[in-house]
Amino acid sequence: MPTSHRMRRRDTPPPRTGNSESETLRGFLDYLRSAVAAKVDGAPEPQVRTAAVPSGTNLLGLLNHLTFVERSMFLGDNVTEWQATFRASPTDSVADVIARYQEAVAASNRVLDGCTDLGAPVPQPQSSRPAPSVRWALTHMIEETSRHAGHADVLRELIDATTGR
Repeated sequence: MPTSHRMRRRDTPPPRTGNSESETLRGFLDYLRSAVAAKVDGAPEPQVRTAAVPSGTNLLGLLNHLTFVERSMFLGDNVTEWQATFRASPTDSVADVIARYQEAVAASNRVLDGCTDLGAPVPQPQSSRPAPSVRWALTHMIEETSRHAGHADVLRELIDATTGR
């Protein structure tokens, strides 16, 4: 099928990371984080928050959800209503949600910068639940972010035919 009528972004190849397990995991997580944020950036209102599938999933809600996941996993925030995290506030602009996500990622990375042992538990201030290992947390965040990045790919293409990473 010809794609000349579609808006295309140049695909970004997977990252070339360092040789250590930590550098590889963090490199791929950062790659996915930037890909999902790029899918939301520039998406038009109101389509960015309009459900495109029967489940109610929308592009802005996905990034809002990932913000909560980052904060829960690496910063110890307690989320009691996960379904609610899939909806951005009607007063939040696209730029607000992207900025909040980028702030959560930066804070998460500061925590990870202090983690030298992947087998050690993630430091989680203000949390009563047992902390997973840093390795498990990074792997889970790669899985979670990639899953929702795939959803974001489809939703963005439905909105304005934009494809690519």
